[in-house]
Order: sequence, then C-alpha cells, then structure tokens
Amino acid sequence: MQFLADMGVSTRVTQWLRSQNHDVVHLRDRGLQRLPNGEIFRRATQERRVVLTFDLDFGEIVAASHGSTVSVVLFRLRNTRSESVIARLETVLPQARADLLPGAIVVVDESRHRVRAILLFKMARRENGTGSEHKQRKSFQINVASRCLSHFPAGAPPASLNL
Repeated sequence: MQFLADMGVSTRVTQWLRSQNHDVVHLRDRGLQRLPNGEIFRRATQERRVVLTFDLDFGEIVAASHGSTVSVVLFRLRNTRSESVIARLETVLPQARADLLPGAIVVVDESRHRVRAILLFKMARRENGTGSEHKQRKSFQINVASRCLSHFPAGAPPASLNL
C-alpha cells in the first residue's frame, strides 16, 4: 500500500512500513513539515496515498471532501510511542486493507479499530419505479454496518450504529 505519514507519525513507523514492503512518504522526507492539512489531503489524493495521522482534523476533511477517495488511518492511542503504533498497525493493516483501498477512515485505538467507509456509492437511477433503489441502498447500509461490526470485540457493537 502507499502511505503519506503526517508529522505526528514517527519516522521509525515509516521505516517499519517500508520494511513490510509498503511505499511510504513522510512529510519530513519532502521538507513539507509546515504543510496545512488541506494541502496534505490534496497531495494524498493526487498520489493515491493513505494518510497516517494522529490529527483529528483529517476525519472532518475527509467528510467534507465530497467523494475524494483518500483513506485515513487515524490513531487515537494513549501510548503514542513507535513500538505501540507499529504493534497496532501489524494487527490493523491486514484486517483493514480491503476497506482502505476504496476509501475509508480507520480509527485505531489500543484494543480495537473502527472502519468508516467513505460513501462513494452512487445509486442507480430508477428505471421502473419498483423501489429497487431503496432496496439497493438498504442492502448497502447493512453491508457497511456488517463490515464495521466485524472490527469490534464480540458483544461490543457501537451504540451509534442505527439500522
């Protein structure tokens, strides 16, 4: 996978990702330490990279992006040391890879991760007025919800999931 690491992410994490055969660029590698978040997002979009960050603003930027296909791995860790971040990435990346490719926000904390799909799903036009659009939308919502639930410990679905 291709990643763009924000300034809060240690270069040790990027080195580890490279050792795992990922294509990783750290903002520091390009002398872009002071690049505003919007520009970081634009670069990630142009280069088709997943943003690695501790910055909560990226969740809002993705939500306001109106369909850009950039994924974000957002770390919400109390222990931000490189070893902790790497340990979580070892677990999360294999499980979230399929979600990151089409576009998602993956929120990573100490014991779990949550996937929020970026809804680029475009509804088919109604051609026969049979309500197939509604059925298709509901099926998609259930599919996304199931994928989100699969990343939670057994018996701990998110309270905010409303089907």
